[in-house]
Amino acid sequence: MSIDIKNHPCFNDSSRHKFGRIHLPVAPKCNIQCNYCSRKFDCMNENRPGVTSKVLSPKQALYYLDQALTLSPNIAVVGIAGPGDPFANPDETMETLRLVREKYPEMLLCVATNGLDVLPYIEELAELQVSHVTLTINAVDPKIGAEIYAWVRYKKRMYRDLEAARLLLENQLAALQKLKRFGITAKVNSIIIPGINDTHIIDVARQVASMDADILNCLPYYNTTETVFENIAEPDPLMVKELQEEAGKLLPQMKHCARCRADAVGIIGELNSPEMTAKMNEAALLPKNPGEHRPFIAVASLEGVLVNQHLGEADRFLVYALDQERRSCALVDSREAPPPGGGKDRWEALASTLSDCRALLVNSAGDSPKSVLTARGIEVMALEGVIEEAVYGVFTGQNMKHLLKSSQVHACKSGCSGTGNGCG
Repeated sequence: MSIDIKNHPCFNDSSRHKFGRIHLPVAPKCNIQCNYCSRKFDCMNENRPGVTSKVLSPKQALYYLDQALTLSPNIAVVGIAGPGDPFANPDETMETLRLVREKYPEMLLCVATNGLDVLPYIEELAELQVSHVTLTINAVDPKIGAEIYAWVRYKKRMYRDLEAARLLLENQLAALQKLKRFGITAKVNSIIIPGINDTHIIDVARQVASMDADILNCLPYYNTTETVFENIAEPDPLMVKELQEEAGKLLPQMKHCARCRADAVGIIGELNSPEMTAKMNEAALLPKNPGEHRPFIAVASLEGVLVNQHLGEADRFLVYALDQERRSCALVDSREAPPPGGGKDRWEALASTLSDCRALLVNSAGDSPKSVLTARGIEVMALEGVIEEAVYGVFTGQNMKHLLKSSQVHACKSGCSGTGNGCG
C-alpha cells in the first residue's frame, strides 16, 4: 500500500478531523534545556510537549501501536516527539521507526526534534520513508536564543549562553537544508514567548522560508510552573493571530496545533481515552527485550499489607504473581535486599535479585536506583495503598493515578539521594 502524505493531520488541515496520530514516547532524554520546559509533571488533562504517562521501549511501543490501532483504526501517522528529544535517544528512536515501517509499510512516519542531533540520521530517515520532520526553531539570532536556552549538550560537552545558542542554530539550519535535500517535508515550530522572541518570530519565518521550509507553526508558549519563564504570561490570542497572519505572507501556517503530549493519540485536540491509557500501561509492563520473561511484581512493605516502604529502607521484597483464574494476585516469594552501601553496585545487585520482576512497587525511591532498575527492565513505581489492589492493578494495566505518590519524601523527612547507603 502506498503512503498518502495528505493524511497527516498536523500538516493538512483538511485531514485533522478524519485521521488520527499516535506519539510513541520512546525518547526520555533531552539534549537542551529550554527555559519554558519542565518534564516533571504529568496531568492527564494537560496537553503540552514533554509530558507522558509512560516511557516505552521500541518493542513495547510496537505492541502499544498494535493495540491502539484496534481502538482507533483511523490512526494514519506514527510520530516520535519525546518526552525528550528523539535524537538525544537515537538508538530507541531509529529502532522504533524501523519496527513500525517493517510491520506497517503504509503508515506515515514523522519525528519532532529541536534539530541539534538529527543531522547524522537524515539519510536513514529518508530510507525509512519518514515523510515529515518538525524542527523547533525559536530564534535565528543567537542573542535571543541565549535567553531561551539554559544549556545545550552536544557530543558530550555542555555549552551555555551565546555559544550554546549559536551551536544549536547552526545545527538546526543545517538540518533544515539537508531534510529538504532528501525530499522530506519540513515543518518549523516557533514558540511565541512574550518579551523574549515575540518581535523576532517574523525574522524566523523569513529565514526558514528562504531555506524552503514547507509550513510554519507559530504557537503560543505554555506557561509551566517551576521553570525560568514561569512568571511570563502566555501570549494574548490576538498577538498570536497577528503573527500568524504576518508570517503567513512568507509560509503556509498551521493554526490548529494542540501542543500535543509526547503520548498523544487519536484526533488532534481530543484527550487520550481511559482505554488507550490502559493499553499504554499494559505495554509498559511487557518485557523490554524479546524472549525476556518477567512474570512477577515486587513490593516494598513494612508489614506485608500496604505499599509503604522507601526503596532504600527495605530489607526484603515481597514477590507476587498474577492468578488469572481468581482475578487476584498471590504472594510467591520473599527476597532479601542487598545490604546498604556500595552506591550503584547495590542497585545492580537488586536488579539481579529481581530479574524476573517486571515492576517494583515502593513508597518512594531516589533517581539513581530508578535509573539502574529501569535500565535493567524493572519499572519502579512510587505508590501508596493496599498491596493486592496495587499489584493487581499494575498487572492488568489499570489506571493507577489514585495510588501514585506525588512526593519522594521518606522516613528521615528528606528526599532520597539514591546513593545506595540506605536511610538514617
